[in-house]
This record gives sequence, structure tokens and C-alpha cells, in this order.
Amino acid sequence: MAEVFSATTCALGEGPLWHPERQQLFWFDILGKTLLTVEDGQERSWAFDDYVSAAGWVDRDTLVIASANALWRFDIATGERAHLIDLEADDPVTRSNDGRADPWGGFWTGTMGINAEKGAGAIYRYYRGELRRLYGGITISNAICFAPDRSCAYWTDTKRGVIYRQLLDPDHGWPYGAPEVFLDVSGEDFGVDGAVVDAAGNLWNAQWGASRVACYDADGTLLATYPVPTPQASCPAFGGADLSTLFVTTAADGGLPTPAGQTFKIATDARGQREHQVIL
Repeated sequence: MAEVFSATTCALGEGPLWHPERQQLFWFDILGKTLLTVEDGQERSWAFDDYVSAAGWVDRDTLVIASANALWRFDIATGERAHLIDLEADDPVTRSNDGRADPWGGFWTGTMGINAEKGAGAIYRYYRGELRRLYGGITISNAICFAPDRSCAYWTDTKRGVIYRQLLDPDHGWPYGAPEVFLDVSGEDFGVDGAVVDAAGNLWNAQWGASRVACYDADGTLLATYPVPTPQASCPAFGGADLSTLFVTTAADGGLPTPAGQTFKIATDARGQREHQVIL
């Protein structure tokens, strides 16, 4: 059963990250241009002057944050940020969206049109100082996550309703070959949004419009669904002391009433992966 973790209403809650060294959840309100956390039982937030959407952890006190036009090194204690590399800085139409660190220390992040302009987005990988464009022509980038055996990545264009599986080079984590269809729900009346893979290799997908997170095995078979009390579930993350708590961000965008936009936690029998460290 979903319980309220944070009653703060996010217009577009996204990007939950469980920091394994701090034992602390960070998440974003993209439209509110805000990073949020709960520390020692108190909620804390940082306001930005542009959209922020996804993060990875560098060390105990440092995050990498994706914004509308760059990747940044962010100091948790001071709130100061340092520019790492531009991200579509010359394109005023787009902003960052989903993102996650990979097992090699790289950081993947997707972009999309601020107004979901068709095909305006892309997916990138930042690795050892290089930002490489992996896929283009994406309308709403989402579901970036990685298998525990390092064999593949997953990603989606929510507009297409298909989650893809991409084989990865075992030495450096770069994609090779064409992505294959992992899950096709294009005929459903919900959108596939953010996703995470647990330690057993099952993919957990937040389903926008369906009021749920759905768990699929590595063959794409639906194993279970976990309801949340508002339609627009946006992204899951495993956390807690034993990584069995599923945190779920949601969105109030479109004028949905409370509890839309709150962040929830769900006790599960699964165990998540420890979030990978970004190596700069």
C-alpha cells in the first residue's frame, strides 16, 4: 500500500534518486525548477533558474544534475553548482527529462521539448568528460535504467508507448547493435514513464495515467502492479536501508487535486540495485 513520503505538491515530480552513502532520497519538481530531499526528518529544497530533472551521485556530498541546458556538479552542503558540459544549450525548445547513472560510471540523460514538441528530444551519455548523443527524434525521453548483469540498458519514448532494450559493450558501456522492443503497450490508454531495474533483473515502470507502477520480468511478462492514489505516476526508485522500499514521484500538472504531485513510498518484497556512482 502506498504511503505519503512527502506531502509537498510537485507540478511534475520526477527523477527520484536514493543516495546510498547518505541514505537519503532526492527528487525534482521539474516545472517548479526545484530539487527536494528529506534530511534528518526535515524537508529541504533548492530553487534553480532553469528546469532540473535528474541526478546521479558523485560522492557523499556531490551530485551531477541535468538541467535544461547543461550538466552540473552540485554541492549538497552549499547549494553551489559548477558547469560540467552543455546539454542542447543552443536549443531553447528543449529541456532535460529522465536520467540515471550506468554501471560504468557514466550518466545517461534524455531531453524533450518543453511543450513535448514531436521528435525534439534525444538521449545522451556523459562518460569521462564526453557527452555523446545516442538516440534522436524522441518526443518524451523516459525509463532510462540498467540490468544488474550490465548486459543492457532500457529506455523509452513515452509518446511511442514502447520500452526498448539496448545491448551494451561490457568493457565501457557503450551501446552496440540496434535497440530491440522489450515491451509494447502502445495500444494502452496510459503512458510508460520512468523506470528502474531491481537486483533480480525485473523492470519497474511508472505508468502515467494508470495510477500505478508495474513490475515486469526480463522477458517482459507482467508480474505485479502497485497502485498509487493519483493518476500521474512519473518515476520509481528503490531505497531504504535494505533497498526494498519503492519511492514513487507523481505530478499535479493539469490541475489534478491532492494527493497529485506528492511523493509516495511502498513496501515491497523486492530488493533494488544500489544506485551507481558517477565517475567524473
